[in-house]
Order: sequence, then structure tokens, then C-alpha cells
Amino acid sequence: MIPPSSYLTTWDFSIDPCDNIGPKFLGILCSSPSNNSKSRITTLELDGAGYDGFLPPRIGTLTELTSLDLSRNRFRGPLPDALKNLNKLTRLSLSGNFFTGGIWTWIYRLKKVERIDLSENCLSGRIPARISKLRRLTQLSLSKNEFSERIPNIYALQKLQILDLDSNMLIGSLPKLPPRLRTLRLSHNKLTGHITSLVNLDHLISVDVSDNWFTGPINRGVLALPRLSHLNVSFNQFTKMEVNNYFGSGSRLRTLDAQRNHLRGHLPVKLVNFERLEVINLAHNQFTGQIPMAYGQRLGRPWRTLFLDYNFLSGRIPPEFGPVAVRIRGSLANNCLSCPLRIPLCRGQQRHASACHGVTDG
Repeated sequence: MIPPSSYLTTWDFSIDPCDNIGPKFLGILCSSPSNNSKSRITTLELDGAGYDGFLPPRIGTLTELTSLDLSRNRFRGPLPDALKNLNKLTRLSLSGNFFTGGIWTWIYRLKKVERIDLSENCLSGRIPARISKLRRLTQLSLSKNEFSERIPNIYALQKLQILDLDSNMLIGSLPKLPPRLRTLRLSHNKLTGHITSLVNLDHLISVDVSDNWFTGPINRGVLALPRLSHLNVSFNQFTKMEVNNYFGSGSRLRTLDAQRNHLRGHLPVKLVNFERLEVINLAHNQFTGQIPMAYGQRLGRPWRTLFLDYNFLSGRIPPEFGPVAVRIRGSLANNCLSCPLRIPLCRGQQRHASACHGVTDG
């Protein structure tokens, strides 16, 4: 049932919305007539009032539309091919509905579109390679659907800044990505291979490739990206974290989440050189050796979250972990540490000695 506050209650279907003057037809804007031309609808934006039904092919007759927003409703069924007629669109948002089927038959025709958000639907099939023809695109959000197969080559989308393909069923390795990307979200897919290609994307601010099947190293060049603030590589199969001695100073990195991988060796001491780093999660890996003494100097200055639990760390903890630990979130549980339970970070048992034998050092 449509609530009384919805936009639709302001619509008078007996008159042309572009001939109307007054507070009617909320969500509709029209062009200003010039000479003998008739005013046409240029914007159609419904509120999220739970509108239900199918999107009819007649939507394709609104050829002057520059913005179409039907997000956060209950529309369902396939998206009509008639959408290809809306070739003046600069913004298309149909997120948060129940649309089904593919997008390959029409999406590449929207040559002027700058922002596309089809997230949170039931769309499926492949992401069409011809999407790379949308040269004005700055944002592409297809997350929380059922898209499958490989990510196509979209390097030609030179203006693309936001790519969100989270929570689909995408496979294969990373393609060559557009150089101006600022936000990259690929989590909850089945992607494989390395992430080394990200080192060339100097504009990246936020990267989330969690819950995939990526392998190899967390490359030193990725950690050194000049604008990178948030990096989530958790729930993968990475085996090594590369941190060079000269990286970190001046870095903008604030959050590093690499939990639940297969990272081995000693904890990277040079993380302390990342001057803005606040949140670190290296839990559920295979790190061995002692916790670097330098880590203690960073607790609370500025580290406010530190999870190192479920590794094979051994020896005594840095003395700063005692008095400062109450001011940070984190855990050192399930290691092979000498870790007094009076220290908050030490709460939770350590591994049994038999589990530590032969895998610890230092």
C-alpha cells in the first residue's frame, strides 16, 4: 500500500505534468520550452515508498530524460530493452529493487550516462564488454546481484572513479583497470590470481577485495599507493605481506585488514612507519616469532585497533601492551605468547603447547 506521504499522491493523471504549475508531481522535472518546442520530462525520481510492479517498455518514450531514479522500491521483472532509447540519461539509479535478467542488450547505448547504480537487485549473466563504450562513466555500481563470468576489460573508461562489483559470482583474474579509480569494491566474489596490477592506480583511496580467492603477496606497491586510506584484503589466500623499509612515511593508510589469509613469517616491523595507520587486523594467519617491540610504541599513538589473535606468535609481549591496552580494541588470544590475563588484550586462552611445538621461533 502506498503511504499518504509518497510522491505519487501528488500526481494528477488527468493533466500533463509539464503543463502544471505548483506543488504537484513531486519527483518530476521538465525542460523549459524554447521557441515552439514543447516542454518534456527530463527527471523522474520516485521516493522509496515501496512501489511495486514491472517497469513497462513505455519508459523508452521519455527520450528527454537525463535522470531516472526508481531506487529502494519493489519493482521486479526484467529491465526492458526500451531503456536503450533513453540516450540522454546522465544518471540511472534502479538500486534496491527485484529486477531480474541481464543488462547486455541495452546498457551500452547510454553514451551520455555518468552514473549507473543497479545494486541490490537480482540481475544475472555477464557484465557486457561493450560497457566500455560508456566513456563518460564516473560511477558503476552493480553490487549485490548475481553477475557471473569474468570482469570485462574496462580500461577505456578513463573517467571511472567508483567501481563497485561486491557480492556477485564473478570469476577470473583482475583485468586492467581504469587509471582514475578512487574506490574499488570487489568483495564477496570468486576472483583469483594476484593483485599486483593495483600498483599502477595512483588515485585509489579505498580498496576492498575481501572474501575472494586471491593468492601471492600483498604487494609492497599496493601498500605504498600515495592516496590509499582503506585496504581490506581479508578472507583470501595471500601468503606474504611486503612492506619495504622506505615505505610508510607520509602514507595516508588508516585501515589495514588482512585477517584470515595464509600470511607467514614475522610480523612486518615497518608497519610502524605508516604514520596515520589506526586500525590493523592480522588475525587468523600463520605469523610466527615475537611481537616487535616497536608495536608497543604505536599503541594508542595512533593505533586504536590491533588484532593479532589466532597466529603462532611467541615470547613476551612489549611492555606498553599493559597500561595502554585498555584504550584500544584488539586481541592477542590463541597464540603461543607469554601473555598475562590481567592485560585486556591477553584475555582468551593461548594455544596448547603441543600446537606451538615446531612452528614458533624467536
